Amino acid sequence: MSRAIVHMDLDTFFVSCERLINSQLEGIPLIIGGGDRGVVASCSYEARRFGVRSAMPIAMALKLCPQAKIVKGDMERYSQLSHDVTQVISEKAPVVEKASIDEFYLDITGMDRFHGAYKWTNELADRVVKETGLPISFALSINKTVSKIATGEGKPLGNLEISEEQVRPFLNPLSIQKIPMVGDVTFQLLSRIGIRKIQTLAEMPAEVLQRMIGKNGLEIWKKANGVDNQAVEPYTERKSITTEHTFSEDTINMAQLKSVLSGMVEKLAFQLRSEQWLTSTVVVKIRYANFDTETKQSKIAYTSADHQLHEKVMELFEKLYQRRMRLRLVGIRFSGLVHGTYQINLFEDTQEMLSLYTAMDSLKSRYGFDAVMRCAGAALKPNTKNEILNRKQ
Repeated sequence: MSRAIVHMDLDTFFVSCERLINSQLEGIPLIIGGGDRGVVASCSYEARRFGVRSAMPIAMALKLCPQAKIVKGDMERYSQLSHDVTQVISEKAPVVEKASIDEFYLDITGMDRFHGAYKWTNELADRVVKETGLPISFALSINKTVSKIATGEGKPLGNLEISEEQVRPFLNPLSIQKIPMVGDVTFQLLSRIGIRKIQTLAEMPAEVLQRMIGKNGLEIWKKANGVDNQAVEPYTERKSITTEHTFSEDTINMAQLKSVLSGMVEKLAFQLRSEQWLTSTVVVKIRYANFDTETKQSKIAYTSADHQLHEKVMELFEKLYQRRMRLRLVGIRFSGLVHGTYQINLFEDTQEMLSLYTAMDSLKSRYGFDAVMRCAGAALKPNTKNEILNRKQ
């Protein structure tokens, strides 16, 4: 029996959230972001018609669409509305994977025995709109790749069904950029040899593609042919990520303590961005030589940026470490997590800062966490006793 996999995506989610609260924003070019030197976190379809795109500098967006209205984002509000949608979907769907703050995968295989998978999905989408007020698109197909691509093709308010026989005819004329895993670098590489459509990519030998672009070549070739055996992973929300460092000798050396904390912040922040999390609560923990343990925490605006988290950690450490006794352990916990990408979070930061983090994360992902580090945190190396504890509930 063919699988029935649904991809559901909230249309221009941040924009829709703002319009839900303020109806006067309906129908006008709208940009979610902040600051003249900041970047676009999201934008309405009205703004996109002028060439505005996510992660574009605000200044450039306003040159393209000077009449656009800019609204500073509110991740806490968006997170709550995302939670509301999750509740509606989870109450009805047998298996739900929350892929990000605004998209979901559902495995409804076998639903045809009762009242039709497509009809059931339509009714669920209508229920989301009715109970939350947020518009949602969906596509139903045989796997996650095809349903995700189809959702994008059907927006806004799309509701496509791509049967097994329709998969290749549907995919063939589309740009290879529609395939998940095909980024700008891969697209440019393949374009230079005339491979721009999915059909061309699907018909070339898989071994050739693998030699050209490495280990991901075979996976991309499979996706181009509509093959994807990934399971829909049941949704669980991560509550926090934590790292602790136990010193080989108890210390009172402030330079050493702050250097280790800096490295810990950098490592956890990189993990947040890699897994697309934003944190709203920072906790610092210290353990004295006599095993007395103290913690202090603070709420912050949702972020995954090193410089913002570093500032808060150092502030908490200064307030916490008052006894001037030797320390045997320091720890950091980021909690109150919500799904979101680094670009989404940069309501106040600059394009230069975004480019810096993108470049650093790329090097870390390719060559390892310690390939590039801030000087302040270089004391923390992978061969220390540092241990990351991922807590899921």
